[in-house]
Amino acid sequence: MNKFKYFFILLIAGTSLISCNKNDDDDIKIEPLRDYDVQYETDKATIESYLNTHYILVTQNAGEVEDMDVVIDSIEDSATQVPIMSYKANVGTTVYPQLKSKDVDLHGISYKLYYLVLREGIGENPMNTDGVLTSYSGSYLSDVAKTDKHAAYVQTTFFEKVIYPQSVMDLAGLIRGWGEVFPEFKTGTAIGKEDGNISYKDFGAGVMFLPSGLAYYTANNSIPAYRPLVFSFKLYKMQRLDHDKDGVFDYQEDINGDGYVYDYRNTTLYPNAPVNLDDTDKDGVPDFIDIDDDGDGYTTLLEITKPTAEVGGTFGPSKYFPFEKFNVEDDPSTPNINEVWNSEPRGIPAFSASGEPDYISAGRFKLHLDKDHHTAKP
Repeated sequence: MNKFKYFFILLIAGTSLISCNKNDDDDIKIEPLRDYDVQYETDKATIESYLNTHYILVTQNAGEVEDMDVVIDSIEDSATQVPIMSYKANVGTTVYPQLKSKDVDLHGISYKLYYLVLREGIGENPMNTDGVLTSYSGSYLSDVAKTDKHAAYVQTTFFEKVIYPQSVMDLAGLIRGWGEVFPEFKTGTAIGKEDGNISYKDFGAGVMFLPSGLAYYTANNSIPAYRPLVFSFKLYKMQRLDHDKDGVFDYQEDINGDGYVYDYRNTTLYPNAPVNLDDTDKDGVPDFIDIDDDGDGYTTLLEITKPTAEVGGTFGPSKYFPFEKFNVEDDPSTPNINEVWNSEPRGIPAFSASGEPDYISAGRFKLHLDKDHHTAKP
């Protein structure tokens, strides 16, 4: 009898506990996701207010770790401290900093993305899907409302800083804003020091101002939801990546040559997706993540190998097309021509009805074999 009584008491207590938890859950209200277009207008106003009310100081000390360090603070003396927004006037000149902007289509709207060029760099531009070695410092912005004691202002909250980066980061796996900004800059030059360490000089350096739709949008660790982000950064070096492992780097699968490749299949990100100019077979999968770029049932990896006799020597070291000759450098005086890309005397061939390879006709320097010809089976 005593055991039954004890069990009955426990049952009542357990039922009460469950009931309390259920009531607590009922009180939890989940805020619906904000409309991207509405939030963007708020973010844009916040960023532009920040650019108009803050100035920047830049450290120049070539070869040292503090080179291109920045301090951004609110303007107290308009006679000596100029707003960041004023650097729009330097665009198109040889004077830096330059405040530039670009339009980024995402979520069915066009984001205006501001970025400040402190130094362009002298090396190569990464693709938006390449790897980058970069130091950076990040903060988020918050609007502070007007009170009786102070006017409305934009508050900056620091959240992360990396001075000595240890590994390359894949831009394709980071927030969208990084992938849009880094291709606008170039890498620098590595310098070996006596202590075995490496320093960098002449690297691209800048500051990006990201609306939350091009950043985290919802909360991420110490960053609250719907916060515009500010990153100062230094682009030390880059690494070419091959996301579909087909033997062709992503930048070589950028068919229209604009430095960017996208996957438009996500209808939330791209509700009005354009025709993908970097999709050879138009199957919806862009070439940089398509193992069969021309849609002929033969994997790209197997059908673009070149003859063993054409590896090295006067030809490039890669066994895959397209390939590059040794010791060829891009000519900086011809920014619209990539001499490295065009240095290979033979591109992927076309084939005549008789099966003879054609290396010289217009358009032969392309990335894929003709659909009806295969040099190897999968």
